[in-house]
Amino acid sequence: MNNELIFKDPDWFSHNIPSFSAIFDRIKPKRILEIGSYEGRSAAYMIEKALQYHQEVELFCIDTWEGGQEHIGVNDMNMVERNFLHNMQVMQQRYPGLKLHQLKGYSHPAMMQLCTQGLEGTFDFIYVDGSHEAPDVLMDALLAHRLARKQGVIAFDDYLWTSLPYGQQDHYLLVKPAVDSYINTYNRKVCVWRNFPLYQLYVEKIAD
Repeated sequence: MNNELIFKDPDWFSHNIPSFSAIFDRIKPKRILEIGSYEGRSAAYMIEKALQYHQEVELFCIDTWEGGQEHIGVNDMNMVERNFLHNMQVMQQRYPGLKLHQLKGYSHPAMMQLCTQGLEGTFDFIYVDGSHEAPDVLMDALLAHRLARKQGVIAFDDYLWTSLPYGQQDHYLLVKPAVDSYINTYNRKVCVWRNFPLYQLYVEKIAD
């Protein structure tokens, strides 16, 4: 087996590392949930960073490996999934303290299943980077709130992403309106962390 990590995608994650590093140094997550794993670049980083604080770390990765609208005709999702599986196998071999759960499917039923398994309120860090359609993002946010512990952090990727030019956006295909709706509705129960680049948004859960 090739023991090197394989990434063929454009690097959509590394520019977030300074923010993730600061957040992980602060909350020291031990149980992490990732919605949208792709080839596992962000998962590999989170594993290595979290293991700086703990001997054992638990990571749940949820993805369909079907891709979204932006991947159709552009990315070979079968290859993406194979690379993810390879990369996570490499990480498990490197780090015996890693407990990895790979959940293939849509995020909403998978997250509901985690709730029924008694994992509500137990995740230190949740990374939401799945569907970019507003209804999906809103449901991801609501379920993430249930799964996060108090003082846990939910990170929303692509908060300012748009597939269309500014001024022509379709709100159904935007992350921001869904995240804003969650934050406005739960305003007494969340705290938005400031002083981070706004392309991602980081929200601390302060109450159920």
